[in-house]
Amino acid sequence: MSLIVGTSDQIKITPRALERVSELLKKEGNPNAGLRLYISGGGCAGMSYGMSIDDTVGNDDAVVKSNGVKVIVDKLSLIYLRGSTIDYEETLQTSGFKVDNPNAAASCGCGLSFKAKKETADAAKQANAN
Repeated sequence: MSLIVGTSDQIKITPRALERVSELLKKEGNPNAGLRLYISGGGCAGMSYGMSIDDTVGNDDAVVKSNGVKVIVDKLSLIYLRGSTIDYEETLQTSGFKVDNPNAAASCGCGLSFKAKKETADAAKQANAN
């Protein structure tokens, strides 16, 4: 098993986001669940952020714990997300999670997709080849 146990400096989660994730986890009623963050191809900028409540941890997943909240990220997505800050915003017009990603060269207007910096994309290709 190659489970990677990370520290909260790999992915930071703001107090507002922690509060919202905690609320979602309480509704889920599963004490083993956490927030899964992932990257997938698509979106107007090339790559999209995804989030879900998940209670499974795979062999190549990183688990980052912050104030008792478990954040699960697969190894490839972690390359794109390392150093990111996850926040939760609530305005009159919208509410949702926001990702401040230092590995993004550009983002779309809605903030749901991004284009990775060249060095990040190269590192992900290298990791995927191994």
